[in-house]
Amino acid sequence: QVQLVESGGGLVQAGGSLRLSCAASGRRFNSYVMGWFRQAPGQDRAFLAAINWSGINSYYADSVKGRFTISRDNAKSTVYLQMNNLKPEDTAVYYCAAKFIGYSDSEQLYDSWGQGTQVTVSS
Repeated sequence: QVQLVESGGGLVQAGGSLRLSCAASGRRFNSYVMGWFRQAPGQDRAFLAAINWSGINSYYADSVKGRFTISRDNAKSTVYLQMNNLKPEDTAVYYCAAKFIGYSDSEQLYDSWGQGTQVTVSS
């Protein structure tokens, strides 16, 4: 497994931007598919985006497509989530996750999780 630590959350006004980072430690970071999820109060954790090992292929939930961009820097063992045009409904705890081989939007298939970072969007 890989250890994950998210950062970059905070309070932002509607229409603003944030970039989340997820630093990984452990071996073989570039073998993992990396994903971002979020969980709003009273709701299940939801898939947002995933990126393959090379960074060439990425996948998005419809709710964030066009506003959020996932990327990775394997040399730094870090995955990012650039979030633009944020809305109050984007308020949630954001988690990064890793799985070994194969894209998935199912949280059950991800093996490693970070502790989460809070994003709050004010109206």
